[in-house]
Amino acid sequence: MRAVFPGSFDPATQGHLDVARRAAGLFDEVVLCVLTNPDKAGRLPLAERLALLTRMTGDLANVVVDSSPGRLLVDYCRAAGIDVIVRGVRTPADLAHELPMARMNRHLGGIETLFVPTSPGQAHISSTLVAATARR
Repeated sequence: MRAVFPGSFDPATQGHLDVARRAAGLFDEVVLCVLTNPDKAGRLPLAERLALLTRMTGDLANVVVDSSPGRLLVDYCRAAGIDVIVRGVRTPADLAHELPMARMNRHLGGIETLFVPTSPGQAHISSTLVAATARR
């Protein structure tokens, strides 16, 4: 069974790696798919995000890194033969944000979503905080 763990990964964090590792233990293959939002300027160029994710997941044999700029996730899943979307959730607010998208992905493409709660030591990590800290 193939899964996709989508995100902007701008930048990728240890929290992302934690979810990726746990998903890798559940599925035959996990694709970390970098998505871009044309309405938002990214902090890191796409190529840097892909390279960082590739380095971070190099020890995970069943994890691959890909991107899908400007495309609906459900369309990417159909084209790539993805069965499940993996989403990490840190807070109830994250779940409230993700749940309508999960329902829409199931409605549009029959793709199920697996919510993976972040590990207790990772729940405070966000790309926004990592980027802000790096700028200091």
